[in-house]
Amino acid sequence: MKKVARTEIPRKAIYRLSVYSRCLHRLENNGIHTVSSEVLAKAAGVKSTQLRKDLTYFGQFGTRGLGYDVKQLIEMISERLGTKSLQPVVIVGIGNLGRALLSYRGFAQEGFEVVGAFDVSPSRCLSGNSSMKVQSMEELPKIIDKHFVKMAVLCVPPTAAQEVANQLIEYGVVAILNFAPIVLSVPDEVTVNNINLAMELENLSYFINE
Repeated sequence: MKKVARTEIPRKAIYRLSVYSRCLHRLENNGIHTVSSEVLAKAAGVKSTQLRKDLTYFGQFGTRGLGYDVKQLIEMISERLGTKSLQPVVIVGIGNLGRALLSYRGFAQEGFEVVGAFDVSPSRCLSGNSSMKVQSMEELPKIIDKHFVKMAVLCVPPTAAQEVANQLIEYGVVAILNFAPIVLSVPDEVTVNNINLAMELENLSYFINE
């Protein structure tokens, strides 16, 4: 495999790499060791030309007539996405959604470790099926510093979202998964992914009413 200098990957391509990774894991679990670009593209729901373009971010590899080595490609994508080792994450806001996320058992399989759960009223929070204790916001900087946390999941009400985001950024967080229905104002070096379920449903509603 020919090594190339690390280049920036467009955000849409990052999402597709995550999809490819999940498809590859399914292939590996089914005992499949090599896969063609056509088969992998079909499994991921993209065109084979798009898949081959996305994989050029890793340089030139793969064997003509045989395709890609599944295990090698999984490792390459995991390394590029930063999930080869467990990525520490904190969850802030332990209401219904926060509890559901704490109870989710799939984080470790996807390369993430929830190292802390925080709320303004921890004594009123039940952590669901999780054994993790919900801590006060005063403990947040200690946990972020101790575990070198760079990523946070924000599940607080919209009225508190910006203030909490500011705190997370001050403590060193540079990536936020935001479930609050509000656009956060953050520095250029901070990445925010917004998850708005109402907007997603609204988007789907358009297609079923065509």
